[in-house]
Amino acid sequence: MRIGLLSDTHDRVPAVRALLEQMVQGGVSLVMHAGDYCSPFVLQPFQDLSLPLLGVFGRNDGDRDALVAAANSGFGAAELFESPHSFDLGGKSVLLIHDLADVHQRSIDGHEVIVHGFTHVPEMKSRGDSLLVSPGEACGWLHGAPTGAILDLDTKAVEFLKLTGPEWKF
Repeated sequence: MRIGLLSDTHDRVPAVRALLEQMVQGGVSLVMHAGDYCSPFVLQPFQDLSLPLLGVFGRNDGDRDALVAAANSGFGAAELFESPHSFDLGGKSVLLIHDLADVHQRSIDGHEVIVHGFTHVPEMKSRGDSLLVSPGEACGWLHGAPTGAILDLDTKAVEFLKLTGPEWKF
C-alpha cells in the first residue's frame, strides 16, 4: 500500500495540488497530513483529485470547525483528528502527529510508523523497529521548495518529493 505524506501546507494550494498530482502518478491510495493546513480552501485539491485524506491538526490551523466542515463536504473520504492520532493501517500501527515534542517517548514506542510535521524538514530515520518520517513542508515557505513523500507501507520505503523550477522559488 502506497501512502502520500504531507505536512505544513500553510495555504499554498498550487504546491499542494502539484504534490498530490505526483502522488497520484506514484500510485498512492491515501494521503496522511501531519497538520498546519491553515485554511479550509487548501483541502480543495484533495477533493478535485478524489484523494482520501487522513490528517491531524497542527498549531496554525485557524478555524478547525471550518476545516472539518470542508473535509466532510464534497468528499466523504476525509477525516481530521486532534494530534496525536494512533491507528492501524494495512496491518501496521501508525502514529500521526504534528510535533513529536508533544508526546512522550512511550507513546512513540510500539508504533511501526510515525509520521510527523512541524519541523518543515524532510527526514526519515529509524528508532528501534519504528520508522519516523517527516515529509517536510508542502508550502516551501521556509526552505524554498515544497516537499512531500510517498511511503510504501509494506516495505517502509520512503520516496521524497520536491517541487523544483522557478515557480516554486522565492
